[in-house]
Formats: sequence, C-alpha cells, structure tokens
Amino acid sequence: MIIIGIIVVEVCDGNLLSHIDLEQLEAEYPEVAVLRSECLSFCGLCRVRPYALVNGQRIYANTVEECLTLIRAAIERELAALRD
Repeated sequence: MIIIGIIVVEVCDGNLLSHIDLEQLEAEYPEVAVLRSECLSFCGLCRVRPYALVNGQRIYANTVEECLTLIRAAIERELAALRD
C-alpha cells in the first residue's frame, strides 16, 4: 500500500531537541519533514523540557530520549490515520 501524506515535526531552535539529529526521522519515515524554527511561541515549555509539534500536536517529555520516543509514537499514529 502506498501512503501519500506528510507529517511535519517542528522544533524550536532554543529547545533541547534542537541539539540532536532529528533529520534521522526523515530517513526513518519518508513521510516526515523536520522543520526547525527560530521560535514556536511556547517559551515556557521550551525552557523546562524538550518538546516538538507533530502535525500541530505538542509532544513533550522530561528527557530528550523520552521525547523522541513519544515523537515516533505520534508519527506512527499519524501514519495509521493515513492508512485508514
């Protein structure tokens, strides 16, 4: 089955996630585009924990590793919705 769609993962440059290679998600999931922005206007959240937006949904956790796991889970949910 061919899935046509795009999943956007947005990350603020000031966030802890900006220090890791999120572009690996694009290699893992061809439907994913990682966008790095100067500011996503979630300054309170950005200061205290790693977060990203996956198709507009805020994904955050206490650690970078945990957040990356949750981002992958959100991507999988989005892919499942595209398959339906």
